[in-house]
Amino acid sequence: MALSASHRFFFFFFSLALVSVLLTLPHSVVAQCKNSPVIFNFGDSNSDTGGLVAGLGFPVNLPNGRTFFGRSTGRLCDGRLVIDFLCQSVNTSFLSPYMESLGSTFSNGANFAVVGSSTLPKYVPFALNIQVMQFLHFKSRSLELVTAGSGKSISDEGFRGALYMVDIGQNDLADSFAKNLSYVQVIKLIPSVLAEIKNAITVLYNQGGRKFWVHNTGPFGCSPQKLSLVQNHSHNLDTYGCISSYNAAAKVFNEGLLHICQEMRSEMKDATIVHVDIYSIKYDLIANSSRYGFSSPLSACCGFGGPPYNYNIKVPCGQPASQVCNEGSPSISWDGIHYTEAANTIISSKVLSMAYSTPRIAFDFFCG
Repeated sequence: MALSASHRFFFFFFSLALVSVLLTLPHSVVAQCKNSPVIFNFGDSNSDTGGLVAGLGFPVNLPNGRTFFGRSTGRLCDGRLVIDFLCQSVNTSFLSPYMESLGSTFSNGANFAVVGSSTLPKYVPFALNIQVMQFLHFKSRSLELVTAGSGKSISDEGFRGALYMVDIGQNDLADSFAKNLSYVQVIKLIPSVLAEIKNAITVLYNQGGRKFWVHNTGPFGCSPQKLSLVQNHSHNLDTYGCISSYNAAAKVFNEGLLHICQEMRSEMKDATIVHVDIYSIKYDLIANSSRYGFSSPLSACCGFGGPPYNYNIKVPCGQPASQVCNEGSPSISWDGIHYTEAANTIISSKVLSMAYSTPRIAFDFFCG
């Protein structure tokens, strides 16, 4: 569909604003990777590159994928996710979903993340411990193939030198609130969630992994989905219109995650464990949306219902009745839950800046 003159004018100035912001971000990263790293990722929809579609055949339709890929790839985004930008920064291919049976040799790793995943309950597809079990099978089978003479499979050395990324926990918190648990009840669950994350990293460490990259959870209280579903929440909104109690729970979780990362560094002295403050990056993007060239930060680009949130749980993005903003529109939220490629561009640039990492280690440190 052709853009009107007014939309072309708006897109032009949005593009200028986005470029100017990216140019001022600290440490713009151009990786100097001679050998691209092997990467294994564990998580939920924030980093799912097609696992839901590959594993369950669940349809993820256009306009998902329209911006970069020109087709739906199973990502809940109009284009690339943060993990895609991170892969590009170290000159490696996009990670293929572990359950994708066609089109990948998995020579650069695998993505075990699946939409909707959480840490608890365990042994439910695709909980974190299930993802780790899938990894153990993947590793065992890969080493069998190497022994049999396969030159494409990842070797034991490859597994030991790989980067292990973890981005999970948001669904544990969000689902608990959705079940009408109180703030206090949700907070009481957090230690169990953190214990599962620590246990997963410990298993990977015992398998020889020594490089870990851990994202904390974002401000899901700013999600158009949550805002549209929670009734009578006006007393519980912060300055920017986000649900205070949800974001407060996210902060408690993030404090605990930072603590267990510090704890594991003292226990696994030969490991590198980087904690990344995704919450601060995303909240700043929403709070200062106009500075970054965005408008209506709490409204979904692809959804139904119109202002203020353009989200209806019965008409999700990709369904026939859903409506989508023009390509290039200055939106932060793609479908009411996940971020647009434009937003992910800025988020990933800040991740790569090291300003939000503890310790401050560059992502290309993990190049092979």
